[in-house]
Amino acid sequence: MAEGGDAATVAHEAGNAVQETPKAEPEKAAAPAEPAPPAEPAEPTVRTIVLTGHGGYDKLSVQQKPQPKAGKGEVLVRVKAAGLNFSELMVRQGLHDRMTKPPVVLGMEAAGVIEELGEDVSGLEVGQNVICLAQTGMWREIVAVPATNVFIMPEEMSYEEGAAIPLSYLTAYFMLFDFGNLRPGKSLLVHIAAGGVGWAATQLAKTVDNVTIFGTASASKHDAIKENGVDHPIDYRTRDYAEEIKNISPKGVDVVLDPLGGADTSKGLQLLRPMGKIVTYGSANMVKGENRNLMKMAKTLWQSTSVSPVSLVKTNKAIAGFQLAHLTGEIELVRSAFQDILNMYKDGKIKPRIDSVWAFEQVAEAMQQMNERRNIGKVILSPEKEPTKPAEGDAAPTSPLKKKKPSLFRRLSKRASRSKDEGEKKDEVKNAKKESPIKQEEQEKADDNKATNGHVQQTPEDEKIEDEAAEQTEEKVDEAVKQEEAPTEPAAQEEKKDEAPAEEPEKIEVAVENPAETDDAKAAAADVVPDDKPVENEEKADGDASQEAN
Repeated sequence: MAEGGDAATVAHEAGNAVQETPKAEPEKAAAPAEPAPPAEPAEPTVRTIVLTGHGGYDKLSVQQKPQPKAGKGEVLVRVKAAGLNFSELMVRQGLHDRMTKPPVVLGMEAAGVIEELGEDVSGLEVGQNVICLAQTGMWREIVAVPATNVFIMPEEMSYEEGAAIPLSYLTAYFMLFDFGNLRPGKSLLVHIAAGGVGWAATQLAKTVDNVTIFGTASASKHDAIKENGVDHPIDYRTRDYAEEIKNISPKGVDVVLDPLGGADTSKGLQLLRPMGKIVTYGSANMVKGENRNLMKMAKTLWQSTSVSPVSLVKTNKAIAGFQLAHLTGEIELVRSAFQDILNMYKDGKIKPRIDSVWAFEQVAEAMQQMNERRNIGKVILSPEKEPTKPAEGDAAPTSPLKKKKPSLFRRLSKRASRSKDEGEKKDEVKNAKKESPIKQEEQEKADDNKATNGHVQQTPEDEKIEDEAAEQTEEKVDEAVKQEEAPTEPAAQEEKKDEAPAEEPEKIEVAVENPAETDDAKAAAADVVPDDKPVENEEKADGDASQEAN
């Protein structure tokens, strides 16, 4: 009974459990997924040359940057060509007074096509070819420029010419006609007459009747500058240009355009005739090599002329300074001068010369072209040009494409170590020659047998001992000589390098370098600027580094 009752109880509880189990609810239909919000279009970018820091050519790189937008009173221009000026070389090295903290986009002039007009812009249309002028930022595929800094290009002008005109011709225009007051019958000294500003100054000066032009340039460029209008080309590398001018014009010249600074400013001031004027527009003598040279900077500053008003009164001379970048706010003055320049172009009185056109990716090579004084006329950058391989024999930029040779002290250390090893080997040979297996007692006995007349009285036993010693000594000497004559392969290569004529100049390198120099000075001292002729006057050679001082 007990078991039956328990069974019934279990069955009853089981039935209740079944009744209490909730029924599975039917699955609900999945809610439709909400549509994803449309992806925002990627912000357009443009290729841009960025200066990432102050230093060598490796501080310039092409990067993708957000495309500028045309703001109120601005114009959006697609750049076809942009100008390269000497001032950009100085900014890269950290020498320009108009310093901007990197990273920064350089470039002060460009030519291209209007793509968009900002609010409140009139007198311009989309699709027009224009020339742009700005404080900086022109080295981009697309730029936003204030409409007041945009000029319509003449139909017959190329984009490269449009990019070559603004800085060079405006600088020369203001120096000649505003400061210089150039008039018929006057004379003019143009330094670096084959550079951008020098080329422009020569052409503008020739628009005035009967002006005599003296121009400095290396001998290989004389034919070009004479064709451009220079009456008396002077090779400053082999001649003292001041003496040459005095031989032709004993009283000197009326106007001197000075982009060099330092000692050349003093010479220019002395060359002026009474009522003459010197206009200084740069300090190119500070630039030597790829990187900043602290010693060259100090020397140029030390040699710079300090002029008192009293001395100018006594000599009836004037000195002026000019830089286009500092004419901020004088846009009407600039527009008036530039319109005059464009009219001269239309009349065929002036025409810029294009030295070379480089892709954005080759901005380092373009800067080197100018820094090494190989250009005649203007160097241009183009965002549409494909990079080209350098011609055979052309030098690539020192960095990052070309590895620099080891420092002077490292080379001297290797040579000293090699000399020490060679000296030790020679000492071993000498010691081997002196060694002898003869015992001390036997040696003393042999010495005692020497007669007073210098002959040796030897016994048969002595002769046998000496013969054995001689054979052993000769074997050691031969082994040492073989080791000396068969150096390891690297050592042999180093010795060949030392014998090569190219290493001869290193004999005097110790005299110009010492451990107390700063790192910057060492780096600059290691730079070698190729030249087509030997330089007899260092100051003259350095002066040619000024292609354009703005």
